[in-house]
Amino acid sequence: MDIYDVWFDLKPGESDTALAEAIAGYMGYLREHGLIEGWRLMRRKLGLGPSELPEFHLMMEVRDLAQLERAFAHVASRAEPVESAHHAVNSRVRSAMFALYRDFPDAVRQHGEERF
Repeated sequence: MDIYDVWFDLKPGESDTALAEAIAGYMGYLREHGLIEGWRLMRRKLGLGPSELPEFHLMMEVRDLAQLERAFAHVASRAEPVESAHHAVNSRVRSAMFALYRDFPDAVRQHGEERF
């Protein structure tokens, strides 16, 4: 499983619960269309965390990079209804940071032949 991580802050004047509802709608759409496997939204608690990271953290689970590429292509089409779902989230956030992680060790990993 690969995890596409997004950290972000809420734009001033935006509602945190409206953001959460918008994310649930957007992620639900992507999941219903087989473009992600699952997702999770988190918020920093008690102000704990590195100052470099924004307050919110969204994790999207995908089977592989091919599924993630299909999700990117679908959203990049800018066609309805995904455009409205994406805009409902993107218009409320700022300072987004992205990362891609994977489960480790990889399922295809062989042991004993490594050279480094």
